[in-house]
Amino acid sequence: MKWRILTLIFVFSLCYAGLVCHLYKLQIKDGLIFSIQAADQNKNAEFIKPNRGNIYFIDKDNKSIAVALNKDLPLIYAEPKEIENVNETAQKISSIVGKSEEYLKKSLSKPNDLYELLVYPASDEQVEQIKNLKLKGVYIKNQLSRFYPFEETAAHLLGFVGQNQNNENIEGRYGAEAYFNKFLTGKTGEIKGDFIIKAVDGSDIFLTIDPSIQSQAEQILSSLIKQYGATGGTVIVEEPKTGKILAMTNSPTFNPNKYWEFNLSSFLNPAVQAVYEPGSVFKILTMAAGIDSGKITPQTTYIDTGSVTFNGKTIQNFEFKVYGKQTMANVIEHSINTGAVFAERQIGDDIFYNYLKKFGVAELTGITLPAEVKGSLNNLIKGRDINYATASFGQGVSVTPLELINAISVIANGGELMKPYILADEQPQVIRRVISENTAKTVTEMMVSAVKVNIIADIPNYSVAAKTGTAYVPNFKTGGYTDDVINSYIGFAPASDPKFIVLIKMDKPAGAISAGRSIVPAFKEFTKFLLNYYQVPPDELNNQ
Repeated sequence: MKWRILTLIFVFSLCYAGLVCHLYKLQIKDGLIFSIQAADQNKNAEFIKPNRGNIYFIDKDNKSIAVALNKDLPLIYAEPKEIENVNETAQKISSIVGKSEEYLKKSLSKPNDLYELLVYPASDEQVEQIKNLKLKGVYIKNQLSRFYPFEETAAHLLGFVGQNQNNENIEGRYGAEAYFNKFLTGKTGEIKGDFIIKAVDGSDIFLTIDPSIQSQAEQILSSLIKQYGATGGTVIVEEPKTGKILAMTNSPTFNPNKYWEFNLSSFLNPAVQAVYEPGSVFKILTMAAGIDSGKITPQTTYIDTGSVTFNGKTIQNFEFKVYGKQTMANVIEHSINTGAVFAERQIGDDIFYNYLKKFGVAELTGITLPAEVKGSLNNLIKGRDINYATASFGQGVSVTPLELINAISVIANGGELMKPYILADEQPQVIRRVISENTAKTVTEMMVSAVKVNIIADIPNYSVAAKTGTAYVPNFKTGGYTDDVINSYIGFAPASDPKFIVLIKMDKPAGAISAGRSIVPAFKEFTKFLLNYYQVPPDELNNQ
């Protein structure tokens, strides 16, 4: 019996010793091996994770500048479990990280919390201040992130990146980051046994946006909004002969480096994702349809009495003016509402409607930006005379800013509608011929005459073709219109051989001031900049 007990003790002792040796092997001897393997896995992760491609703008000399790239940015975070005195820590870092002491006390007091983001990205000053405090549980590290060096510049066009639904990888959100996400992302690598299939980095993309023109457009828009107390606006610059977009900006905007500080509505691109009633700019399309269909000429006359009535509703001229006998050329020069109505009546509803469709109104332009919307001609489907009458001068129909500038580009491009594009290696594409070259030339001359008569946008030695638009904003609650207006101005230069076309739109300026008094001077300043930037020679030397 005693012998058996001794034998069992011996056997258990051997087993225990073996277990201890095994644990020693796992924890101590093999621990180094496992650590190395873990390090290898982390290292391998770098091989299987692709780098996102950069986004570039290109100037007139074909020089590129990075506007979206990858960069190590500092991040300040806390490990609450390590913090010894929450109240003291919160008090010391509150002013540095820009969060209240109460908020920090609550965030840093969570039981078993291993991570709390405090600031990202952190400024150099914030990093230095945190370093100097040497607080246990508050740390700094660098994290490879998407970086937009010009911050708000072209933010709606570029978009930003964020975590996907599974919080595993980043993906493009809004703008070019979203539309070209597949190309920018690249291909994730794989680990198959002892083999590593390396990641394929994302492709860089080059956009047609000229950084100098974009910067000037943003300055012009910012100044207008500040000067007139407007709620927002849009500027687009396009090359009418190709459809190339040279600038696109909106206000209000956002900083893609800190997108989480903005409301979701801030990320929509009004240039392609918001519609509005364009107002008198539309008279250009009405005249083009009338002249091309042979129903009117620039010399066709009518008698203006100051108003017309259809379906029990009366249309009046701006500021209730009465002009008497006028030609169609005069209608554009003085922006006469009743003259546009007269032209539409001569054209006929069906022909007028079909021309608007040919100009691309109520049609997606096909630009390579996400979630583009289109304007509407639904009001005309009802067939009421009053609806066609108001449509002739741009009320009761809607467009996006891009739709409108692309439609007016038809005039500047000899009658052909182009597909607008922002990808630099995309080839110009003609959508269709809308009007004849002769019609385009005739309407251009009418627009040039309007600029000369109204003087403000006239530039010595250059022919400028342009048209104002002042449209009342609809009242979507009660019907009819509010007292607010949207001002716009579209023009191209030089009219004899257009190098660019510009749309400037301003939303709800205080006091409902007209476009002629607000936007036209800014358009002239911008046009002079563009003519100088492209070193365009004068085309009216005889006017010196």
